[in-house]
Order: sequence, then structure tokens, then C-alpha cells
Amino acid sequence: MATTTSITTTYAGEFAGKYISAALLSGETLSNGGVEIKPNVKFKEVIKKVSTDAILKDATCDFDPTSTITLTERILQPEEFQVNLQLCKKDFRSDWEAIEMGYSTFDQLPPSFSDFLISHVAEKVAQKTEQNIWGGVNANAGEFDGFTVLMAADGDVNDAVTSETAFTAANITTEIGKLVDAIPNSVLYQEDLHIYVPNNVYQLYLRALGGFQSGGVGANGYDNKGNNQALSNLLFDGIKIFRAPGMPADHMVAAQKSNLFFGTGLLSDSQEVKVIDMSDVDGSQNVRVVMRATAGVQYGIGGDIALYTLA
Repeated sequence: MATTTSITTTYAGEFAGKYISAALLSGETLSNGGVEIKPNVKFKEVIKKVSTDAILKDATCDFDPTSTITLTERILQPEEFQVNLQLCKKDFRSDWEAIEMGYSTFDQLPPSFSDFLISHVAEKVAQKTEQNIWGGVNANAGEFDGFTVLMAADGDVNDAVTSETAFTAANITTEIGKLVDAIPNSVLYQEDLHIYVPNNVYQLYLRALGGFQSGGVGANGYDNKGNNQALSNLLFDGIKIFRAPGMPADHMVAAQKSNLFFGTGLLSDSQEVKVIDMSDVDGSQNVRVVMRATAGVQYGIGGDIALYTLA
């Protein structure tokens, strides 16, 4: 009678696509539609930018092509990342029903264990991707340059002027106002314009709306509810506020959604999620989790973006 062996459970192909999508696209910036998502970027994608001078001229009898059209480009190039984990089944055995794993010491890998591992990995990858989108630094392992890093290095981006070194409920409306003041008039009040803020700024703005400021809200706050606010879809000067949990706590960004891009690659054989029981390979009780995916961000026109950074 053959010895009972573990069954290697491999998720690849179509299932890999589903799990990779869950991992990469479930962060709040992506899942809530904060930026444009460009899938199927195998290597690079060119984002064309068009600028013109004053195109409306005084009329003449002749065709007079005196305007200037300038074409420039930015490159969206997702980077490749991987997850390589190894866990011992013995460490988790008490957390799963014995009947599902089998009573033999050569127990099988239960489906719920595989689901747990994949869910856990997907959640961690989504969290890291959210952080990378806004504050990632390419020099760090597992990161690509995020929006705030790219914008800080771009002289075309409009920098808000501030001398503040910290956000507080007392100064938050003034500081958000400084960011709004840096938004170019050509972009101001465009339909897809957003003020992107980190969690701390969002929370402080809610507190300020509760009345704890000198901005004319009053002691009882917005709608006379004090700090008992349950607000969503916040606005500032009529501009939508988007909570971006991955943004560094000392930054804010004002930009059109259509000017911010997240790129990821093909959901193909080069991207795979696998939960592999190693008992058939080396006789151990180890389980390996393998995942590969690509991700990166870029924006189109720096001159249409405003960046706030604490002093």
C-alpha cells in the first residue's frame, strides 16, 4: 500500500490572474478609482504629452501656421516583484480541522490552509503596493518610485509654499488651502480634480469640521454635530478629497485622476501564485508560497499637479 503523501496545490494561469488582481488592485487608491489603471503593460508604455502656445490668432486671408505644438513623453515602466515564503505545516496544524488535513503525519494540505495563505499574501501585497504608489523609493527593496518621489524631483510640478512642520486640527484647513492655491487655474475645478491626502490629514480635517479650529465652523462644528461627524465624500473649496492611506504623512497632492497612472503587466505565465507542498519534493513539512507581479506609477503633465510637503 502506497504511503499517503501530500498533494501539491498550485494556482497558476487563470487563477493566478485572479489572485494577482486581488493583491495589486485591492489597495484603496486603486480599488476606489483614485488613479487610472493601465493593465497589460508588458515592458514600457509611453505617455504622450501635448502642449501648444496661443492657438487663437487674428484672422487673415491666408493659411498661417504660426502656432507651436510640442510633443513630449513620460515612460510608465512597471517593475517586477516577487513573494517567496516558506512555512512549516506543523506550526499551523492546531489552527485547522484535523479531518481536513488528514490524520496521518504525512498530512495533506487543506484547501482552507491554501486559501488562508493566499489571502494573507494578497492582503500584504496590496498594502505594500498602496504605500509604493505614493511614497515608494526605487532604491529600497520591494519598492518602486511613488508619486510624491517622482513629483518632488520634477521642476514642472507646482510646489505649495509652507513653513509648517506639522499638521494639526488648528492649521489643517489653512494648509490644505495652500495646496489649493498652488493648483494651476487651467486645472482648478476640472471634474476629475482631487486633493489626495494621507490618513492623518483626513482625520485632522474631520476634527476641524467638528469645530476645533478658528476657521468659522463654530464651536459645534459642521451641521452642529461637534466631533460626532460621520462624513464621507469630503470637499474642500468644492474640490473632492481622496483619502490615500499609502501617502506619506507629510505630503498632500492635488491632481486630476486622468493625469495619474498605475501600470501592471500581463496576467500571463510570467506572473504566478503558487502554494506548493514540498513533501513530495524533499520530504519536508514545508509549504512554499510563490508570487510574481509587476507594478509602477507615472503621471502625464507635471505642470498640472500641485505638491505639498511639510517644511
